[in-house]
Amino acid sequence: MTRTFQRPIKRIVVKLGSSQIADSKMRPKTAQLRGLANQIKVLRKRKIDVVLVSSGAIVLGMGLLNENKRPTDLAALQARAAIGQASLMNLWADVLKRAGLKCAQVLLTWDDFNNPVRCQNAKNTLNAILDQGVIPVINENDTISNEEIKFGDNDKLSALVSRLIHPDLLVILSDVPGIWDQDKKVLIGEFKEVTPLIKTVSIGTANAQVSRGGMKTKIEAVEIATVKLATNAGSSCIITDGSIKNVLVRLVDKERIGTCFIEKENNVLNVDSEHEFIRSHFKNSKKS
Repeated sequence: MTRTFQRPIKRIVVKLGSSQIADSKMRPKTAQLRGLANQIKVLRKRKIDVVLVSSGAIVLGMGLLNENKRPTDLAALQARAAIGQASLMNLWADVLKRAGLKCAQVLLTWDDFNNPVRCQNAKNTLNAILDQGVIPVINENDTISNEEIKFGDNDKLSALVSRLIHPDLLVILSDVPGIWDQDKKVLIGEFKEVTPLIKTVSIGTANAQVSRGGMKTKIEAVEIATVKLATNAGSSCIITDGSIKNVLVRLVDKERIGTCFIEKENNVLNVDSEHEFIRSHFKNSKKS
């Protein structure tokens, strides 16, 4: 039995948490990322745009400094992010080059979503990069912003990026195969909304030294990405394990892997509402 998406998959956003980038000893998961790059190559041959939202700068920075305990001081975290960001991009550039692909670094802050001019500029830049057949690698600009550290492992960022560029699918790759129910069984089906039960079983991360956020922030991302507005469609969203063999290709081929939330028809706002919808979540972030 296969999944049914609302429309053909022509563009996907793939979010990778820090646990997909580095192991518990803060070493890059190079082999796994090479496999992912080869999957992206397959998708690009099918004329599918791929955008990566990649965490990992802080843990790679910690690895370069031979640390195994995450700092708590903001300045120390920002320093690790600055140290590790170059390694993160070198890692992506290397694995994608081996697959015959090019990448571009895009660093964003929440202010880029709050200001309408900056928001439009970010959208235009991402679309221009994709027009060149290049893979955007997006991360929070941790060096000058504390919001990623506060809100979790780029989950909300991936959802806001989805609101900007309207992919057909947002894939959140984690270290679990999907959302568990109260009996620890993975919810494999397709869901039209995040139910109170799903929110109840969503918990934080168990690996706080590498990852931040856990399932709670992923659920929040789903709620942002899947809403269909009066002016623009939302995106289907799948949460699953990034270590599954050929996971991206299999998902695009409609294999029932992970927990899938389909686009929610809500029409919550009127004409010219997309930026206001994004901005409302920027405000909610600032209040959290």
